[in-house]
Formats: sequence, structure tokens, C-alpha cells
Amino acid sequence: MCCDDALRHLALKHQHSTVVPRRPWLDGEPRDQKRGRDVVGQIGDDVPPDYMTHVREGGFYGWPYSYWGQHVDDRIQPQRPDLVAKAIVPDYGLGAHTASLGLAFYTGTALPARYRGGAFVGQHGSWNRSVPSGYKVIFVPFKNGRPDGMPEDVLTGFLDKDGNAQGRPVGVAVDSRGAVLVADDVGNTVWRVTSSSTTASR
Repeated sequence: MCCDDALRHLALKHQHSTVVPRRPWLDGEPRDQKRGRDVVGQIGDDVPPDYMTHVREGGFYGWPYSYWGQHVDDRIQPQRPDLVAKAIVPDYGLGAHTASLGLAFYTGTALPARYRGGAFVGQHGSWNRSVPSGYKVIFVPFKNGRPDGMPEDVLTGFLDKDGNAQGRPVGVAVDSRGAVLVADDVGNTVWRVTSSSTTASR
């Protein structure tokens, strides 16, 4: 999905991607959130990770010959070592098979100030991992235009005690009042996340 027609050509080059436009605090480059190749039985539960990264015009990010930079996918034949050598290592891992689909940068003032400029990520959840991953919304802090620090769980509880999905986050957006909206395509619900604090950030 690409939310800016001017970036559509970039989105088409990135398989399983969500591309967001250039933002002033993101060093002038658009950002891409990408799901890794999803064949658990042939690679593993923990690789390759979904990720968030900057989008460089003409940049090569590995598909289909490698993942996470120069990690070669031996299933692909013939190989292209010339391309793999140029593969860009992503900026930030989001966990393997989390199906990170939603991406929204926070510019509002309704949540505490520490969220401003960071990214909310909707993780739809794995479908064939031995231990489910994702099924939540996380926050990724940014500093100087780059992801910085560990992710924070923001919205959880989509799996019941037996591991069955009661909901699956997809799209993430920020409304006009600064709350975070999360589309849930299993619960057929849009969740609205606001601060429990009585004072908004200014």
C-alpha cells in the first residue's frame, strides 16, 4: 500500500510493503515497512524478519535472492551474487513473520510527547509459525530521523489463552484529534487508542 501517488513506483518495487511519504524529521527519505518472505518450514520460525527501512531510489533490498542484506536464499536459482553484494541492510527489525502491515508516524498532541515523531506499527500476526508472533500494535521510537530503541507494545490481547485470534490489527492511522486508529479485520472493528493521562502533550 502506498499513501502517496508520487511514491507508488517505489512501493511497486518492494514486495509486501507499506510505503509512507517523506517527512521533515525523516532525513528527507520515505519509509518502507516490509514483510519478510513467509515460508516458515523452509527457512525457519525466526527468519527472515519483517522490517522498517528508508527507501532509496534505485536501491536493491535483496528480493528474491537474499534477505536482510547479504543473507542468501539458497532456494532461488540461478543466484545473482552481483545483486546480493549491493543489497541494502534494513534499518530496523520488526520480528519474524509478524505480518507488519500498518504504519503511521505520529504527529499529534493527544498522546504523551515521547510518541511524537515515532511510528505505530500494526502487526497482523503469523499464520504458520510454531509460536504465534505479532497480533498487536507496537510503537517504534525515532531519533534524528532513524528508529532508535526497543519497540513498545501499545495494543495487545488479540490472542486468547489457546492462541486463537480474536482480532488481527491491519491498518493504522492518526485521526484529526491525535488518537491512533487501528483497523481489525477479524473483529470487524476499528479501535481508537488515546492517552489515559488527563493532560495531552503540547
